[in-house]
Amino acid sequence: MVNEPTRSPLLSIVVPVHGVEAYLYQCLESVLGGLPAAEADAVELVAVDDASPDRCGEMLRSYAAGRPQVRVVELTRNVGLGLARNAGLEAATGRYVWFVDSDDWLPPGSVPAVLDRLRRDEPDVLLLDHLRVHENGRLEVDASSHLLRGVDGCVRLADRPELLRVQHTAWNKVVRRAFLDELGLRFHPGWYEDIPFSHPLLIAAERIAVLDRVCYRYRQGRLGAITSTRSRRHFEAFTQYERLHEWVARHVTQECIRTDLFALMVNHYLVVMGNEGRVHPRLRRAFFRRVAEHYRRYLPAGGYPRPVGVAGLKHRLVARDSYLAYSTLRRAHRLAGRVRPARAAEPAPAGADPGSGPPGRPVEAAAEQPSALAGRG
Repeated sequence: MVNEPTRSPLLSIVVPVHGVEAYLYQCLESVLGGLPAAEADAVELVAVDDASPDRCGEMLRSYAAGRPQVRVVELTRNVGLGLARNAGLEAATGRYVWFVDSDDWLPPGSVPAVLDRLRRDEPDVLLLDHLRVHENGRLEVDASSHLLRGVDGCVRLADRPELLRVQHTAWNKVVRRAFLDELGLRFHPGWYEDIPFSHPLLIAAERIAVLDRVCYRYRQGRLGAITSTRSRRHFEAFTQYERLHEWVARHVTQECIRTDLFALMVNHYLVVMGNEGRVHPRLRRAFFRRVAEHYRRYLPAGGYPRPVGVAGLKHRLVARDSYLAYSTLRRAHRLAGRVRPARAAEPAPAGADPGSGPPGRPVEAAAEQPSALAGRG
C-alpha cells in the first residue's frame, strides 16, 4: 500500500521496519507527532515493511490510514536493512531524504529544526548530532560529537577534514536526493552497509552543513540488533570496506583522505573484534587475520599517523599480524578494567529531553566512550 503524495515534499523520512513491534509506534510518532500543521506538506514518511514477522505490517497500515503524508512499502521477502532503505528511497518523492531506523526515535522539535536548516543552507549533506540511549535510561554523548562544533554555513571536506571521523551511519545524515542520484550511490546488501555509503557522501559533497543539535536517539542494547548479536556475519564488514576502497580507488586522489579512511577502518575493526557481543572468542583469531590482511592491502604508501597509547599498540600488533600478543594485551586490559572502581551510571533526569530546546548543546550527558565507530552497521 502506497499513499500518493499531493505534491513533492522537502523531506522524505525513510524508515525500514523489521521485528520492532515494541518500538515502532514511538519511532513513527517522533517523526510526525509533533510536526506543526504549517509543515505538514513539507514532510513525508516512507515506511518499508521488510517482511516483518511480527505485527509491524499491520501497525504500519493502521498508522498510514488517514495520514496522506505516510506511505507504506510492503516487501514480499526480507531483504535486510540496506536494501529495504533502497526500496524506501525509490518510493520517496522528497528533495531530501533522511534514513531513520525503526527502533530509534527523534527528540521533539528535530524535524522542524532540520527543515529550517535545509531551507537556509541547501546542502548536499546535513550532519546531525545524536545521543545513545541505554536500557537503564543513561544518555551517552558520542565520541565524535565534538567534531560537529563550530561549522557555520556550508563547507567541503577539504575545509573540515575532521568531519570524515563523525560516526559513519546513515541516520545522522540528511542527503539531497539529486546528489545521491548523481553519485549513483545506494546501499549494498549485508551487515555494515553504512560503510560504503556514508564515507562517499562526505568525500563527494560540495556543500556540507552541520546542525549542532541532538536530533536523533540511538537505542543501545536491543535484543536482535547487530551490535548485540554474536555472529559470523560480522565478517561482512570486510566486504563492505572492500567496496569502499574500490570506490575510493576510482574517485579519490587526495592522499590525506586515503590515510584518514585507513586509520578509521583499522579502528573500526578493532572495535568490532574487541566486542564480546559481536565476535565469538572462537572466531576472534580468524577475524584478526582478516584485519591484518586488510592492513597490508590498504596501508597507504606514505604510512599514516598511528594513535597513541593502547590503541596505537593494537595497530602495531595488527601490522605485525601478532594475534598472540594482541590477545594477551586484550586480556590484561580487560582485567585492569575490572579492578578499577565502576563508575556509577548516570540516569536521565526525570522528564528531561536533551533533544528539545534551542540548537547547540542541549545537554552534556554521560561520559564519552572510546569509539565513534560502534554503530549498528
